[in-house]
This record gives sequence, structure tokens and C-alpha cells, in this order.
Amino acid sequence: MMARSSRDYDESDVRIRPNRRGSRPRSKDRPAHEDAVPGQVITVDRGRYTTLVGDGSDRHVVMAMRARELGRKGIVVGDRVDVVGDTSGAEGSLARIVRVQPRETVLRRTADDTDPVERVLVANADQLVVVSALANPEPRPRLIDRCLVAAYDAGMEPLLVLTKADLTDPGPFLDQYAPLSVRHVVTARRDVGTDGLDALREALSGRVSVLVGHSGVGKSTLVNALVPQALRATGVVNDVTGRGRHTSSSAVALALPDDDGWVIDTPGVRSFGLAHVDLSRIVHHFADLEPGTARCPRGCTHDEPECGLDAWVASGDAGPAGAARLDSLRRLLRARSAPTTD
Repeated sequence: MMARSSRDYDESDVRIRPNRRGSRPRSKDRPAHEDAVPGQVITVDRGRYTTLVGDGSDRHVVMAMRARELGRKGIVVGDRVDVVGDTSGAEGSLARIVRVQPRETVLRRTADDTDPVERVLVANADQLVVVSALANPEPRPRLIDRCLVAAYDAGMEPLLVLTKADLTDPGPFLDQYAPLSVRHVVTARRDVGTDGLDALREALSGRVSVLVGHSGVGKSTLVNALVPQALRATGVVNDVTGRGRHTSSSAVALALPDDDGWVIDTPGVRSFGLAHVDLSRIVHHFADLEPGTARCPRGCTHDEPECGLDAWVASGDAGPAGAARLDSLRRLLRARSAPTTD
């Protein structure tokens, strides 16, 4: 055995490995990106964001990715963002989204009414266009009701668009929504360029509208008529199941020709979960009924025997349409707990 050296060891004998990541401590400060260019997200595809930047003749498309400093913050179609890097829009270029501006409105849905995870569909739209066919496939009132609830909760104005009016009379179906005072437009299937489309253009003019509807209702056909260069794929309805085929795989924002309005086409939906909705916001949109809730017991769901709205309507304070309006309100409230599909 070798004899141990008599020399005492000290800290100078310990080799310190250099810090290969640098000696400066990591800073929490983030760059201000004062040179960032404002833009609007028009499509999202697998981590790449098609963003429209510039104004007038200088408006062009820039492909971008999300900057690391955004963390897990989601970016959706309609978001107003700040972009840095190569914003020329040249082929093969890639910029970075470094900021997402505060959203004015957010359209959300959940997988079902028990799912706590919200999915943001679109940001900064001010009008929700609920598209439904009158036949082939048959309309699904409960799904429409749920879309109306989502619109009211998001602070968006709803618009009901009924397609394929050449197949059946739209009157009886529209009677169900008359007490809600929901604006509506009716179009035919075989001649989409008639007065119905002109009325729809007028309703969309100058607004940011998101189109939502069940598969096969003619949503993409309408988009192609409104924005011919969109070339959205259209499908057919299965004769056996009565269901449409998904033809739009992702949301896309499209500028209306000769107008400052936008339409956002979304994939067809079969369900619309409302786990995120605060039901008190729905009542707020019934201005003629809301004062009557002062008579309700604490925690009232407005759909129970002790609800004060019944006395409010019976007194005539809600106006001549009070009973029908209360029925419509309760139908929307029940839609929150009804099955997500029709």
C-alpha cells in the first residue's frame, strides 16, 4: 500500500470545471421588441401561423412561429399579434410572434359539459353566424340553441342563416326563434346568388363574422359564394346517416371582396360543449326579463317552481311577448345541461 502524502489538501487542489453555459446569471428581462410589426392571424397549421401584416397595397402574408417567451400561451385565428424577424413575406422566410394583443371577444367550446378544458376557437370576432340547413341534413335545434348560448356568453351578436330553403318552407322553423329576436337570413341551395346572398353580404359587411354549423349544411358553399377565391372544399350528405362530411379541416379568416369585413370559416361541428358558460350572462341578454330576477330566491336557476320570473311575466311587466320570451330563455338555459348533440 502506498503511503499517504503528508501534505494537507486545501481548496486550491480542487479543479473547478468552467461553466460552459456562460458566467452571466440568467436575466428575467425580456426584449421590448420595439421594432415589432402588428399583424392578424388568419390560419393556424401545426405550429405555423399565417399572419397578415401591413395596410392597403402593402398588405402581405407572413409565415411565423410562436416565440419562446410566449410559453404555452395559445394563438388562434383572429388574434392580433406583434411580429419580429423576417416580415418580408418572401418564400421560405419565417418570422416570430412575440406578443398577443388583448382579445376583445373569445369564442370557446368544450368537448362536453363535464370537460373543464376550454378550447378557444376564434378571437376578436363580433358576430357568430350559425348556419343550419332546413333539410338534408335536418336542422338540429338544440345544437343551434347551444351556439346561441356561446354567442351571448362571448358578447357576440348572433345571426341565424338557413340554407336549402328551396327544399322546405322556413317559416315553421323560424317561428321557434321569433321570441329571441335573432336576426336571420334565408338562402336557397340551387341558386345561392339570389336575394338571400345579397342580404347575407349586407349582414356581414364591415364586421368580423365566424361561421359555425353542423357538417353538410352548406357553410363552405356560402363561403365560396361570398369569397370566390377561397375555394373551400364542399362535401355531400350521407343518404343513410343524414350527416355531412367534414370538408374544412381548420379555421381560416377571409377578407370579403370590396369590403372591410371578414368571415372566418370553421370546421363542421357535431357537438358544442358549454361547461365554461356562466348562465347569468345568458339572462343578461334578456333585458325585458332581467329586472324580474330580483324577485328570485338566492341561487335560483330561473327554471324552477320558485322562480320570480313567472310572477314578473304574469304581472305584464315583461311586455306582451313576456311568456314566449321566458320560454325561450329557459330553453337556452336547459341547453346548457342537455346532450351536446342533437
